[in-house]
Amino acid sequence: MSETFGAGDLCLLLDPRGRRYLIEVQPGKTFQYHGGYLRHEAIVGLTPGTVVRSSSDGRIALLRPRLADYILKMKRGAQVVYPKDIGPIVHWADLRPGDVVVEAGTGSGALTLALLRAVGPGGRVVSVEVRPDHLAHARTTIARFLGEIPENLILVEGRVEEVLPGWTPDRVILDLPEPWEVAEPAASALADGGVLCAYLPTVPQLQRLHDALRRTGRFVAVETFEIMIRNWKIEGRSVRPESLMVGHTGFLTIAHHAAESLAPESSDAAEAGSPIEDG
Repeated sequence: MSETFGAGDLCLLLDPRGRRYLIEVQPGKTFQYHGGYLRHEAIVGLTPGTVVRSSSDGRIALLRPRLADYILKMKRGAQVVYPKDIGPIVHWADLRPGDVVVEAGTGSGALTLALLRAVGPGGRVVSVEVRPDHLAHARTTIARFLGEIPENLILVEGRVEEVLPGWTPDRVILDLPEPWEVAEPAASALADGGVLCAYLPTVPQLQRLHDALRRTGRFVAVETFEIMIRNWKIEGRSVRPESLMVGHTGFLTIAHHAAESLAPESSDAAEAGSPIEDG
């Protein structure tokens, strides 16, 4: 990506009221909005941060879209994982440069982009999607943001249960309606000390996932939480929370993979129930 905008680049347009518009710079096309229009060729060669004028003398700032901007503005096929949850997924699943990650499902590719950024060029993301239409859409959205499909991304059509045996991933990231079906295959495939992360919207799904993880005997330190965001409006002496907030979108479940079960054996349980008292 060059320092200046060129044909084919993504550009985020910001007006004085904070409204954002995402365009792909294509000379010959025109961006139109309530403040007039702006020809795309007028953007070519300008640097991010430049403020230009529309046909009606409206001010527009030209910015490079962040990944979060792209996710919120991109065309969607399947429902996306939002930035407020993507950050915690990357952090709590402890993705590192060089990791091998198996993701399911690919959906619209929003989380896939974040996983690629986290593992870096030395890592690898294997993203599995059961629906061919979703996979085709994800391929388009990923290539649009990155300019191409990177070599360290493997997009697979199928079921993740059938893909996992061919890998020994450091991380397994699941955005599926029935992730409990993946508990056993993940327990067999994950590298010892690896991490499984699942994203789910409802409590009944959580219960089934926790039961399945427990039955494998291979997952420890299992925890579930959700993230909420409340923005604040700060204008002069008026400082207050926004009227609306981003509440529940999904639960995150994080589980560590152990080499063997930590479930207490019968003798251990008996000893735990009969502590030795000091004489």
